[in-house]
Amino acid sequence: MAPKTAPDASRRSERSRRAIFDAALALVGEVGYTRLTVEGIAARAGVGKQTIYRWWPSKAAVLLDAFTDGVDDYGAGLPDTGDLEADLKHVLRATADEFNDPAFQAPYRALAAAGAGDEELSRTYVSRLLEPGIAVYVNRLRAAQEAGQMDPDADPRIAAELLLSPFSQRWLMRTGELTHAYTDTLVDLVMRAVRPPE
Repeated sequence: MAPKTAPDASRRSERSRRAIFDAALALVGEVGYTRLTVEGIAARAGVGKQTIYRWWPSKAAVLLDAFTDGVDDYGAGLPDTGDLEADLKHVLRATADEFNDPAFQAPYRALAAAGAGDEELSRTYVSRLLEPGIAVYVNRLRAAQEAGQMDPDADPRIAAELLLSPFSQRWLMRTGELTHAYTDTLVDLVMRAVRPPE
């Protein structure tokens, strides 16, 4: 008779974690953040709510981990073809497409709204989502500056914020559509501001 092996707790935990993440992301899209509950996530995931509270202090923390678990770590950075304007337009168009995807919108909007009233969540949201995203633009702009494609006196961080802040404002406040024409216009304006002097 073959000896019995003990169940692998790490595999069971990973299955539960994945089920909780999937449940949180699905439910926030279906019911919205205000009606999202730990009990609802637990029921959808097929786990006890005590399992969730063992790993996370709140529904916001669950949602943040679920959302960032599927987000690229930005390790590759922005493309560098030698044409800064083309690279920025390419990436910002793709970002607009992503932000227009309902599956992306629901959790991201929920986290932005929750962070407005929760200082700790806001700090985590900024450090895990916003800052890494801004950093890849800053790095690409700095590389362009070093290659002589950008005004040496321009601040790459401020240039990145000039590009991304209006984009985020339009999306978050729903003041207009995120179209490719809009993102191209943002890039054109920023490029006009940071081009090297004649």
